[in-house]
Amino acid sequence: MEPGGQRSIVVVLGGAPPHAEVASRLPAGAVVVAADGGLDHARALGLRPAVLVGDLDSVSSEGLAWARTAGIEIEEHPGDKDSTDAELAVDAALHRGADHLVVVGGGDRVDHDLAGLLLLTRPAERARVEAWWGTAHIGVLRGPGDLTFEGEAGELVSLLAIHGAAGDVTTRGLRFGLTGERLHPGSSRGVSNECLGGPVSVALVSGDLFVIRPLALGATP
Repeated sequence: MEPGGQRSIVVVLGGAPPHAEVASRLPAGAVVVAADGGLDHARALGLRPAVLVGDLDSVSSEGLAWARTAGIEIEEHPGDKDSTDAELAVDAALHRGADHLVVVGGGDRVDHDLAGLLLLTRPAERARVEAWWGTAHIGVLRGPGDLTFEGEAGELVSLLAIHGAAGDVTTRGLRFGLTGERLHPGSSRGVSNECLGGPVSVALVSGDLFVIRPLALGATP
């Protein structure tokens, strides 16, 4: 348990390998849950998962053998299932009391990417949710709520409404400020804004919003 009683859990997904710098951005002491092949990615980042979840069709044979020898808890599911390994891993994190959820992923299939990213909004009812996706950092904001971060001058930030309109969106510290605006899914109104340098805040009254810093870890993986 972290100071203030917060319990952070990191979920590492399979797919493309995550950016090498991600490990330095994760909360210290967090429990790690690996989704199938995410076990191999977690180990490459120097992380030791507490739990391996999935149908175990993408984790390497060496990684699976290590998990069994190391006494890692394994939640094996059948191949024919109604949920992706990512969803099962997020559920496992919530079941273990996460109130700060950090998902680490990397895209190699657009359908997996969309499913994984849209999945992030579901646990936002119960936990603070963020993700590292390739070079991008994604904050999940559910109204009423707010999010703050330090932005470098000129750094790109995109605000994308999902599932429905995001109401009364207000920003500070961005080149193109928003004051009580309504953003709609599919609209490019919030795409490619820029940080002025220093604190940035994004707040909304209703709806769900992705706050995306697409190059938070640089231009290339």
